[in-house]
Amino acid sequence: MVDARFPGPRDVHPPDGATQWRRLYNWYHVFDAEPSADDERFWFQDALHHPRVMRPYDEIQSECWWQALGAFNTRIFAVPPAYGVDQRILNGYLYVSPVSAPEADLEARSAEFAERAGHYYEHWDTIYEEWKQKVRSALDRIRAVRFAPLPDIEDRAVVDGHVGLSSGYRMIADYDALVLTMYETYQYHFEMLNIGYAAYLTFFDFMRESFPDIEEQSIATMVTGLWVDLYRPDEELKRLAKRAVDDGLAELILGEPDVDAVFAALRAHPAGEEWVLDWERTADPWFVINTDVGHPGGYSDSRTLADQPALPMESVRVYIRALRRGEVVDRPTKEIVEQRDAVTREYRELLSPDRVDRFDALLELARKVFVYIEEHVLYIEHWMWATFWSKSRELAAALVAMGALDDEDDVFYLRRTEVAETIYDVVAAWSVGRGRGRSAAHWRPVVGERRAIVEALRTRPAPAALGTPPATVNEPLTKMLWGISSETIERWRHGRDDDQVITGRAGSPGVAEGTARVVTETAGLSEIREGEILVCPATSPSWSPVFARIAATVSDIGGIMSHTAIVCREYGLPAVVGTGDACSSITTGQRIRVDGSLGTVTVLSGAGE
Repeated sequence: MVDARFPGPRDVHPPDGATQWRRLYNWYHVFDAEPSADDERFWFQDALHHPRVMRPYDEIQSECWWQALGAFNTRIFAVPPAYGVDQRILNGYLYVSPVSAPEADLEARSAEFAERAGHYYEHWDTIYEEWKQKVRSALDRIRAVRFAPLPDIEDRAVVDGHVGLSSGYRMIADYDALVLTMYETYQYHFEMLNIGYAAYLTFFDFMRESFPDIEEQSIATMVTGLWVDLYRPDEELKRLAKRAVDDGLAELILGEPDVDAVFAALRAHPAGEEWVLDWERTADPWFVINTDVGHPGGYSDSRTLADQPALPMESVRVYIRALRRGEVVDRPTKEIVEQRDAVTREYRELLSPDRVDRFDALLELARKVFVYIEEHVLYIEHWMWATFWSKSRELAAALVAMGALDDEDDVFYLRRTEVAETIYDVVAAWSVGRGRGRSAAHWRPVVGERRAIVEALRTRPAPAALGTPPATVNEPLTKMLWGISSETIERWRHGRDDDQVITGRAGSPGVAEGTARVVTETAGLSEIREGEILVCPATSPSWSPVFARIAATVSDIGGIMSHTAIVCREYGLPAVVGTGDACSSITTGQRIRVDGSLGTVTVLSGAGE
């Protein structure tokens, strides 16, 4: 008899050289070394948001959403079936466990939720505009922070202006403000997000109740063809490509592989200088887009398109080549909208008259909240986190210049409270004229040990799940966002019946055959060839330009409302999401068939055949 239980947290041992891994993270965030109630709970590795080992400083990111999601679900909106999503760290990987509300509380919570969420739904557009202003205000605040080595003597303006505060005090206060502003921002992140999902899920449940055999794809199709600002970076790249062709700059951009040399040549060209100025105006904010796999901006080593101009320039080249071949590079929005409207009419006409008004109202709300569900990613995961990591690197440079650390990267091996301790030590030494503080000597062995532990942890992949799985997975976001269902858990436990057929969630309809290109890091995007099928852990919005040259997408992670599924529907590409192990089961060069309507990927031939 096969054990129904996955390994417990204490059954999973760290790799050699990493036995002290718990020292890297806050004590409340790690699994206990001794038996506890966590051992019997069901946990799955959050590969959607945190697929890699976290460094100590990265905890700031995961902690932000841990408490914010929980507070808004549990304490503010009283979402009926679900409390928060609990977190633990094991061997550097983040695990999560959805917490269900007690059955006895559902009726009271439902009534409370109807009133509270109803207020937001009724005033959604106004509240969303207010939301944008709050987030932009927070972004302006952290952009205004400046970290620099403390001066030998304060500027005379501190005296003449009766400022009454030293640069040392400001460094302490600015770091506190930097971290707290991100925690504040994540309160805003979940202010509208989960009730937005709830509105979509209410529409989803209505359609399932009305049409028990309806496919998820058909429901999702009714909420496509909507413009959101998250598509704007890709649209700007297409616009720049079109302008380059119109201005006679195509040969110059295509002919020089080095991006710095391209810009130098453009600046020397009469029309090229204006094109470069256009690029620079566009880069902030539309290239402030994190490129990492998984949760955009989820790690301290995250970099943006603006940080790596070779990436957006390559996308411009792809679009220039397509335009010169006479191809249309724009998204097929007209066709997507026509299909959406046809499916909507079909199901609306099949409803009984007493359900039509309810259908219209729920669909209108689902489409309205969908814009926020996608757009919030641009504001938070990209603009806010990119700025936070940039300011953190600026702080690291200042600490190194003042002798507190040996290397700028060292700061990311400290927890947030330890960084605060380091700043205080630096400021105290500066204030009394003692010169360098004691931080470098204190942290040098600690950082060295932690760096070695992180490298060791990276050598071993994380188990997909821990503990005792539920009889059925009925928490809606676990299924629709993470793509984890009862069937997923069975595949984790027993493997697949057929090695040639990989099953996932039907993310975007259609069938495509082609050569697989497995991409697990952003750098691999440049290797994708026309007509290939992208196989990846998950996509990032910065990857949108590749959809102009691929035939379909397969992802290990995600459900029907994941970014991969949504963006493929908008680009009219077949997609199978939430396969769990496509990246490890498929090899670049194999020929595969992707059926985005059934949710299957079939391996047709081996690599090189």
